[in-house]
Amino acid sequence: MPEPTKKDETETENAPPPPEQKTPQDGGTEKGKVWSIGDGAPEETEKRDDSQRSTLFVEKPQSGSVSVGGNITFIAKVEAKDLLRKPNVKWFKGKWMDLASKAGKHLQLKESFERHTKIHTFEMHIIQAKENYAGNYRCEVSYKDKFDSCSFDLEVTESSQAAPSIDIRSAFKRSGDGQDDAGELDFSGLLKRREVKQQEEEPEVDVWELLKNANPSEYEKIAFQYGITDLRGMLKRLKRMRREVKKSAAFAKGLDPAYQVDKGGKVRFMVELADPTVELKWYKNGQEIRPSTKYIFEHKGNQRILFINNCTMTDDARYYVTAGDEKCSTELFVRDPPILVTKGLEDTNTYVGERVELSCEVSEDDANVKWFKNGVELTNEPKSRYRIKVEGKKHTLIIEEAAKNDSATYSVMTTGGQSEAKLSVDLRPLKISLALEDQTVRLGQEIHLKCEISENVQGKWYKNGQLVEASDRVKLYHKGRIHRFIIASAAVDDEGEYMFVPDAYNINIPCKVHVVDPPKLHLDGLGENNTVTVVAGSKLRLEIPITGEPTPKVMWSKGDKWITDSGRIRAETYPDSSCLVIDTAEREDSGPFRITLKNEAGEDTALINIKVVDVPDPPQAPNVTEVGEDWCVMTWEPPANDGGSPILGYFIERKKKQSSRWMRLNFELCKETTFEPKKMIEGVAYEVRVFAVNAIGISKPSMPSKSFVPLAVTSPPTLLAVDGVTDTSVTMKWRPPDHIGAAGLDGYVVEYCFEGTDEWIVANPELTDKTRFTINGLPTGSKILVRVKAVNAAGESEPRYHPQPILVKEVVEPPKIRLPRHLKQTYTRRVGETVNLVIPFQGRPRAKVSWQKNGSPIDKNQINIRNTENDTIIFIRKAERSHSGEYDMKVEVENLVDKATIDIQIVDRPGPPEIVTIEDVWGENVNLSWKPPKDDGNAAITGYTIQKADKKSMEWFTVIEHYHRTSATINELVIGNEYYFRIFAENMCGLSEDATMTKESALIAKDGKVYKYPVYDDFDFSERPLFTQPLINTYAVAGYNATLNCSVRGNPKPKITWLKNKVIIMNDPRYRMFSNQGVCTLEIRKPSPYDGGTYSCRAVNELGEAEVDCKLEVKVTQ
Repeated sequence: MPEPTKKDETETENAPPPPEQKTPQDGGTEKGKVWSIGDGAPEETEKRDDSQRSTLFVEKPQSGSVSVGGNITFIAKVEAKDLLRKPNVKWFKGKWMDLASKAGKHLQLKESFERHTKIHTFEMHIIQAKENYAGNYRCEVSYKDKFDSCSFDLEVTESSQAAPSIDIRSAFKRSGDGQDDAGELDFSGLLKRREVKQQEEEPEVDVWELLKNANPSEYEKIAFQYGITDLRGMLKRLKRMRREVKKSAAFAKGLDPAYQVDKGGKVRFMVELADPTVELKWYKNGQEIRPSTKYIFEHKGNQRILFINNCTMTDDARYYVTAGDEKCSTELFVRDPPILVTKGLEDTNTYVGERVELSCEVSEDDANVKWFKNGVELTNEPKSRYRIKVEGKKHTLIIEEAAKNDSATYSVMTTGGQSEAKLSVDLRPLKISLALEDQTVRLGQEIHLKCEISENVQGKWYKNGQLVEASDRVKLYHKGRIHRFIIASAAVDDEGEYMFVPDAYNINIPCKVHVVDPPKLHLDGLGENNTVTVVAGSKLRLEIPITGEPTPKVMWSKGDKWITDSGRIRAETYPDSSCLVIDTAEREDSGPFRITLKNEAGEDTALINIKVVDVPDPPQAPNVTEVGEDWCVMTWEPPANDGGSPILGYFIERKKKQSSRWMRLNFELCKETTFEPKKMIEGVAYEVRVFAVNAIGISKPSMPSKSFVPLAVTSPPTLLAVDGVTDTSVTMKWRPPDHIGAAGLDGYVVEYCFEGTDEWIVANPELTDKTRFTINGLPTGSKILVRVKAVNAAGESEPRYHPQPILVKEVVEPPKIRLPRHLKQTYTRRVGETVNLVIPFQGRPRAKVSWQKNGSPIDKNQINIRNTENDTIIFIRKAERSHSGEYDMKVEVENLVDKATIDIQIVDRPGPPEIVTIEDVWGENVNLSWKPPKDDGNAAITGYTIQKADKKSMEWFTVIEHYHRTSATINELVIGNEYYFRIFAENMCGLSEDATMTKESALIAKDGKVYKYPVYDDFDFSERPLFTQPLINTYAVAGYNATLNCSVRGNPKPKITWLKNKVIIMNDPRYRMFSNQGVCTLEIRKPSPYDGGTYSCRAVNELGEAEVDCKLEVKVTQ
């Protein structure tokens, strides 16, 4: 019995089985068909939801009829107008069998596409149709979510030719030539046409001829038909028979290649000799045959005959006859008589599950008998549900537990006959002994469904109409009439309506399973103590997975306040989770939130801590505790609120007080609350501020610190030396520090200590801004050490020490005037300028200074004299010419004297010359003479300036400047004009304020000549362009501007055009062109090697054109 097909299983999964199973059609076979598995009626075509149907066919395949052995083609067409790619087309026979896997000799599937009409054509060709090809077919086309289907029928009719004679050998023909079904025996046609159970008498058949002419694949069939038991030996003999027989001289006629005889029959061997006198011997398998009642020899002329009576299977052998040296051989085949069916099969009716035995008897013991179901041979394999039992002549087909699909026509066949009978298997009336019960189970517990029916039949379990198969989780048990369904651990998806459907019965046993699960909160993803951290200002969407069956009711609360499903803080509930949503988190939202789940199975609750973290508060304004030249030290306190997250560090910024731009000072967090900014500009006021940083972010900045100015102390004073010593005082002098800095210099501190002590005494309690200081009140004869410090806003500088101790005792120093070099010559100043002369001198102690002018004491009302211990100053606020003279200076120290003389000259502009006289006038010339001015301004006259004026206009024009003589000749005067002249005197201070003019005028007479003006023709200035200075080859350095210059003339003014490599340069920002007074310039901005080449300058006007060129090479510096 064949196993159930896959389609049968699929249909059972989708719906309960039909009330009864239909008996397969007679003549239908399992292996005898080419692609007949799954044949079904048209009404069993698989249905689809109408919502998925759409019209895709433009031409559907139509039902058709074909004769056995004929060809037929079915055509389907699909329009591709709205399809982006080729649709998917499948051909089916019956409900489910896909014909694509059966394509071959008898079935061909083709497809084509017409581009003009955009039509896909699909064809199914059936070649050499057989009767079992008839049935219902279906063509399906699908494209994405579109689907269309069409069913059609094929009818295969008998050929009009007369049926061939029935031959048992036709039962052994191969059903295909190299196809998938090749090699299977087809008895269906034979069984359909047989009308008698016993085989009719056939004419004598020569088995040897059959074997000689048969295909090797036919040998076993022939052996079964004719009862050949030693097929291998027979084939060896057949091989010897086929060898070419040489022509014999002893035998006029030899033995035939082979002979056959029925068991118990008589056979005759005959040869004809060419020479009847030759001795003849017969042999069987090499043993000589002696005459007996079994073996009879006859002689008729040249014929020699051997008769073998009552042949048995031992006579089946090789025979040969010898005549002299020659031999002639043959093969004898003894066949068993046909096996006859002596007692046929009988029709049987039974119930499903009963044991069935179909028996028949044949004419021989242990005969070879074949069993068939609907023409398909049944084998006695271990796994087959059919068992064949042989007891002598009795042969029995046993079915241990009959099934509905065992209803069929069973037949038995021998070499000499056959018999058939119908088996009908019906269902027993089914009773439900124990029905399924509705169950309510908790999640994770066992689901155990049990039912009992009156019959021991298989069945299927369904959940919500879907077939349930056994798996690792679902266990299905069947023992006798009891069926059980077990799920060890119930899940939520296991809830539903279950039913058990016995196979082959149109009844079902239903029940309901309700799975309940106490509600449970799954808080595995939360942090320690169910804490959830959220950044202030961001949105929190906390999703808590929940389980429970039925779906539990979820309630959120904070304190005594319930949280609704709307507002800034709200709860959202879904089937498998609940969400707490905070749109914009605030610090006040921190705290515990309670979530509670309830359903009919129980409740669950939990506290969830919401922690809203924020950036920290800004720190307080920092304090600057120490300031240096370009640095400072700042400190601050941590912020009062860290935002719920520990402070990780600080960022520091600074800015100039007058600026608004802050600059970050550290890019790595400062872990401490102190920092030392550096690289500031000395003397510039700064402010600093601090940012606190935590894991959330950076706080707002602190308030700026008080402004501060980086300052540095000065370097030590320089050149500290003793300026004077008396019996009770020491006078020190020094120079300012080399480096003072932006803090400036506030003054100096002078300190001293007596030799042998370490106590330094401040000589000046208040700072002195002088670079000289006298330490008074010192004991005479003592020795002191002196040091000086410079002081500014940043503090005191390093001290400058006098290298040696100083003895406090006055020393006489002779006077000496150190007259500056510029005073050793005449000291000249202009009237009105200031005179301020400082003359240093030496002399100790108590030098006395005195002044005289031209041997007379100085009038202190006009000249200020101020004396110090080291110098004397003569000061005249506004010099006058009367201050000129020799000044004598005298310095006296006790009896010692030193003198010096200073010559001071105060100068002014001179007066005008005295009298200007016109000495002579001739032609175009006038001779003038004058006298020097009476007042030379206390300085030598350096020259004169002569001017002339036409009497008519009296506009003065300079004729001669810086003239040194007192007479001069004025030339090139205009004839007929009358002139006046004036003269200015000049010294080192400039021209005299006034000039002396001639009293008379000088007339330039014509001397009787009549001037005739010449007549000139208009000059033609037109000229074609001409380059007066051409371009020259130039070398330029890359990156530095280069210029090309040339000059051109022409009238009218020519138009200038510049070209590079004969291409006009236009609108290129890298070039600038200038033209000024005929000089043409091309400037190339920052040239590169690409700018090298031949440059041309073209000048064009209406009279012609001219062009010059040069080469420019751009060199790149290495």
